[in-house]
Amino acid sequence: MKNVKSIILRILIIIIGNVVYSIGVNMFIIPHKFLSGGVSGVAIIFQYLTGIPSGYFVIAINIPIFMVGFKTVDRRFGIFSFIGMAAMSLSLIFTRTVHNFYYLPDPLLSALCSGMLTGVGAGIVFKCRASQGGTDIIAVAVKKKYGISIGRIGFGINAVIVSIGMIIGNLPIALYTLISMYMYSVVVDKMIEGFDRGKIMFIVTSNTEDVEKAIVEKLGRGVTYLYGEGAYTGTQKKIIYSIMNSRQVEEAKRFIHNLDANAVMSIMDASEVRGRGFKSKIF
Repeated sequence: MKNVKSIILRILIIIIGNVVYSIGVNMFIIPHKFLSGGVSGVAIIFQYLTGIPSGYFVIAINIPIFMVGFKTVDRRFGIFSFIGMAAMSLSLIFTRTVHNFYYLPDPLLSALCSGMLTGVGAGIVFKCRASQGGTDIIAVAVKKKYGISIGRIGFGINAVIVSIGMIIGNLPIALYTLISMYMYSVVVDKMIEGFDRGKIMFIVTSNTEDVEKAIVEKLGRGVTYLYGEGAYTGTQKKIIYSIMNSRQVEEAKRFIHNLDANAVMSIMDASEVRGRGFKSKIF
């Protein structure tokens, strides 16, 4: 029963994400004749040429892609991606007149707003471990067969779409499309990785006990000891490993320096941290 509720909730969130995405397309992209990335970008080009809503073309283009893609991608990912594709197609159709309620005349602001909204919508879908079909399925299939990175495949497809935009439109349209795509990629990354990224601290100090105690008591963060050896001295060392947020890192640097002015600290970004004391998985 709990599993069924989780699946239903996951589908509802996927639908909400696609509605947000579609509003971004129909409110800010379509009125200014901008383009978009992936299959939706191809579908928008067909809409400009034929006047038929892009949602229909999304379905038509995705059907053969899914027929081929289901053989190579994870079945569960494929099923939820199909649901995501269907939700996006229907949302694009049902929200096609949304620009009648609000129109933003400034093309630059529209490019930024379109990237933000479509990025939020797509990010919600990706957080549910699904996709909107199309180039996502192609990218996964090609990567498995040829080893080409998903980022390169996506960039190549979008570059072709922007080039077509320059042919059927003009250079400013293509540039506004690039701005929208860039904003989209930034927002999607933030949605997936989170706005409050974690930090990993590696600390080499001769005062390990006091530093460990200070991190636990002052910051409330856990500490793990890694064991290493100095290459020059051959001395066995305890290396302190701890994960915290950016604010805690700044506080930790101050009191560690006070405890041991010669302590060596290495700080790295942690794009996503899960487990005890951190975020748990939604699905």
